Amino acid sequence: MPEAIFLGIDFGMKRIGVAVGQTVTATANPLCILKARDGVPQWSAMDQLVRTWTPNQIVLGIPVHMDGAESNMTRCARSFKRKLINRYGIPVHEMEERLSSEAAAWHVQASGETDLDLDAHAAALMLQSFLAGLT
Repeated sequence: MPEAIFLGIDFGMKRIGVAVGQTVTATANPLCILKARDGVPQWSAMDQLVRTWTPNQIVLGIPVHMDGAESNMTRCARSFKRKLINRYGIPVHEMEERLSSEAAAWHVQASGETDLDLDAHAAALMLQSFLAGLT
């Protein structure tokens, strides 16, 4: 795959974790948390991230129940996906994000890092998994 920049998004109703990654090394790093109200971020902050990082694509975590069933959060995340596509005009890929927050908590604890926000770290783990699947 040609060199590309991705934003990874861990969707939430109150907090949206954001990470950045790229295809050259298939790695991702946590960036920030955007505060949200009922799943709607501060769009000016999201706009700034898109201007700064100029991503070619976005990977959006889609929450589902442990049995794979969809929930109201799944529908909200897909609504957010449509808003991202309409606003930025770049492809948005869905990635199931079951247990991403738990994996992020384990990773932060195991590494001894305490200053990383779990939502941004969950976005990075999800994005890195997506990028690894591209190779």
